[in-house]
Amino acid sequence: MLEHEYTHLGGISRLNVGRCLGVISATVSAGIVFVLLWSVNVAQSIGLPVNLPPSVLSLVGAGVVFSVLAWILSRHAWSWRIGQSLLQIPDLRGDWICKGHTIETNLNPTYDWSGTITIVQSWDKIRIRLKTDTSASNSKSAALIKDEADGWRLFYSYRNDPKIDQTELHTHKGFAEILFNKHLTGGEGEYFNGHGRYTFGTMKLERIKNA
Repeated sequence: MLEHEYTHLGGISRLNVGRCLGVISATVSAGIVFVLLWSVNVAQSIGLPVNLPPSVLSLVGAGVVFSVLAWILSRHAWSWRIGQSLLQIPDLRGDWICKGHTIETNLNPTYDWSGTITIVQSWDKIRIRLKTDTSASNSKSAALIKDEADGWRLFYSYRNDPKIDQTELHTHKGFAEILFNKHLTGGEGEYFNGHGRYTFGTMKLERIKNA
C-alpha cells in the first residue's frame, strides 16, 4: 500500500514553498546557462572548436532544476535539521511501541493490547501502519497540526483488517488522534472505531531508537 498525502497546519504553506522553489530554480538555471555560454565563448576565443548543442541547455532549464530540487526536498531535505526548522514539519518516521487500552462499554469489555506503529513519511506523504497480534491497520488520510503548547498532533483515519485466524473480529474503520511531545520521543492519543467494531480507547506511544 502506498503512502498518501497529508494536510500540514502550523508550518510554512506548501504553496509558498513551491513558489520559492520556482524562484530558486529560475535563478539556478539562469546561472548555469550563463556559465556554460561564457565558457563556450572563452573556449572559442582561444581557438578551441567548442559547440554547445541546444539539448544541453534544455537539460538545465528551470523545469528540470525545479523537478530535481522538489525531489531532494520531498525525500531528504525536509528532514534535515535546517529543513525542519524552516518548514516546521516533525520527523515521525520509524517504529513506535504502542500500548492501548480499550474502554469498557455495554457491548464490549475493557482490555489492554499492544502493537507496533510504523510511520513512513516524506515532505508531502505519510503512512501510519499499526500491527498487533490479531490485526493490522493502515491510514487512509491524515493531518499534522502544530500545538504551540504541547507539541504536534497527528489526526488520521484508518482501515483495520484482522488476521485470518481471528474469526470473531471484523474489518472496520476508525479514527485516531495522537499528541507527540516536543522532543518526538513519545505520545499519547485516543482512537474510535466504527463500521464493524464499535470500540474506543487510549494509546501510549514510545519511540524505538535505532540501533
